[in-house]
Amino acid sequence: MTERLRLGIIGLGAMGAELLSAGQDHPDVVITRAADPSAAAVESARAVDPSVALGQDPAQVIKDDTLDAVYVASPPATHAAYVVDAMRAGRHVFCEKPLAVSQTDADAMLAAERDSGLVGAVNFSLSDRAAVLEVERALLAGEVGDVLGVQIDLRFPEWPRAFQQDARWVAGRAEGGFLREVFSHFAYLTQRLLGPITIEEATTSYPADGGETSAFARLSAQQADRSVPITLSGLVGSSAPETYDWTLLGEQRSYRLSDWSRLEASERTEPGWRPVELAGENGSERTRLSAFAAATRGERSPSLASFADAYGVQQLVEALHSDV
Repeated sequence: MTERLRLGIIGLGAMGAELLSAGQDHPDVVITRAADPSAAAVESARAVDPSVALGQDPAQVIKDDTLDAVYVASPPATHAAYVVDAMRAGRHVFCEKPLAVSQTDADAMLAAERDSGLVGAVNFSLSDRAAVLEVERALLAGEVGDVLGVQIDLRFPEWPRAFQQDARWVAGRAEGGFLREVFSHFAYLTQRLLGPITIEEATTSYPADGGETSAFARLSAQQADRSVPITLSGLVGSSAPETYDWTLLGEQRSYRLSDWSRLEASERTEPGWRPVELAGENGSERTRLSAFAAATRGERSPSLASFADAYGVQQLVEALHSDV
């Protein structure tokens, strides 16, 4: 039996807490230490798993020589310092998205991974979803035909969303906003399936003191022999329900991914959206922990997002913030 990966967590907000729960009785990972500067977050974590060594100093996680790896789920502007220190200490790193919010920080993280020879991975929630794997399979099998376009539609009655209200940085322009928090997942998905994305035209609007309230963009994915048009429409504050829609428009078959995991298809011979039956696990923090543990053993899955993947996403997202 393979020995379980010993993992520490830095950051016990929404995502850190979710990963802590996902790690309970995990076959491939055991979480032994975690830290967050917030005393309330630490006490909430203690209620989930009192066996984990908990504290308010993230440095104690990095210094723990019993750990094989660290999961970084702190605010994005702090990612680079923790990732670089962890890798210099000999720990593999599973990092929450976005990779970083500055070019300098992202460059430092890639350099730390390269210089250490350790595994760096990023937690994009669509990376191993059953719906995504099915679309990927159909594309590779030629069942979609030529891809004619992609539409990404995001709607938020309020921002931050209810589960993120305690994370003040999510509301701010410097680290938060829906482009980094949500669109980045769909940017990763689109780049993975269709290739690098270029901004053709973009408009992003901001209030006086916060993250973006709208983003509309015309993009394109550069494939070997053609360019695929992509449209992004994101809006905060309307009466429309929370919406997460990604639509791939194919010549022979189109797919619509909604609410992260619901997949529908429309056939050229029989137009109309119909549910797609999906086999296997849906994909979750729990399955991505297994993929990360396997990567540290030299068994990397293409469905585990790399630092390089996240770097490309970050460059796109930050360019949209610059109103390219």
